[in-house]
Amino acid sequence: MEVKPINYGKLNGSVYDFPEIGDVLPMHTHDEMTVHVTIVARGSFRAYGSGWHHTLNCGDIVDWPAYQEHEFIALEPGSRLVNIVKG
Repeated sequence: MEVKPINYGKLNGSVYDFPEIGDVLPMHTHDEMTVHVTIVARGSFRAYGSGWHHTLNCGDIVDWPAYQEHEFIALEPGSRLVNIVKG
């Protein structure tokens, strides 16, 4: 997995590229200052958390609340996530 920061004026975040099927962004959480919106920019993912899971496809957007655990597993080669920090 490759990570590139986004810094454009007040807009901050990261672009995550997943070259292979099965590449993982491991389970993690964010506080109020680092919580983000996730945009599936390319491919698809299986997203997991405590007691839930979803398949996310290109164009899907998830607005995470602070402290919600989440993990992403790429379902297609070349998948991409864009995270925009809300804090």
